[in-house]
Amino acid sequence: MISPRRLMYEQSVVYRGHLIIPYIYSEIAQTPIYAYRLLSELGSRSEWHRTNNPAGLHSSRIEGILDIAREHLEAEVSAIPTMDYFKQRYIYKQNLVIISAIADKFFYDHYPPTRLNNIAAPKIFASELACINWVKAGLDRNLQKSASTM
Repeated sequence: MISPRRLMYEQSVVYRGHLIIPYIYSEIAQTPIYAYRLLSELGSRSEWHRTNNPAGLHSSRIEGILDIAREHLEAEVSAIPTMDYFKQRYIYKQNLVIISAIADKFFYDHYPPTRLNNIAAPKIFASELACINWVKAGLDRNLQKSASTM
């Protein structure tokens, strides 16, 4: 079973310049009740960036909560960003990593499994592969440290 507090990045979808990320809000009679969080391509310039379930509705199905989020964005977002910021996103050990490039320089945003706080180090890479490998190595090191202290 998925931890109720974990953001389900592997089920996320992009819609109207936002990443819709479902999570289990609660359970009723062993049935999960889903809500969602949003990330915006525009970052903090968007009123919907890092918001928690702005439609205020829930669903007992993941597809249902994604539909609710899409309907909310359809009604609330007039301009659709075209940056395609979420195109290069990866899930590694339940962490969300988004790779971006500007003028052949690569950098990343890193969101842990339980909250939408970008914890990326301010580092620039010469290639997407170098960026991904550095993030993976850092996550592996952190997980090894955590396992050895248990």
